[in-house]
Amino acid sequence: MIRDADGNVLEDHGETIGQATNNVAEYKALIWGIERAVELGADELELRGDSELVVKQMLGQYKVKHPDMKPLNARAKESLAKLSSWSISHVRREQNAEADKLVNQALDAAS
Repeated sequence: MIRDADGNVLEDHGETIGQATNNVAEYKALIWGIERAVELGADELELRGDSELVVKQMLGQYKVKHPDMKPLNARAKESLAKLSSWSISHVRREQNAEADKLVNQALDAAS
């Protein structure tokens, strides 16, 4: 979900990606959000995610060990390099109900 500086939703997105771990799905969503924000002209991003692992890997606090996540982490960092500044923080899943709603809609549509 992409919001402007005032908190207004500019765009949201949900899609199925086939069989994947939750962390791979989190990375794919992160990459989509970063790249779409850049396409919309963003120069600064404040990212929030409910995967503590992905957030800490993006911050360099955890190493990326899983082979499926290494290229996703690299792509996310390459996309962030296009921005003048960015931050990322962890939010608890229950504080991220809008994102869960998008996931459920995409899964329902695929069924």
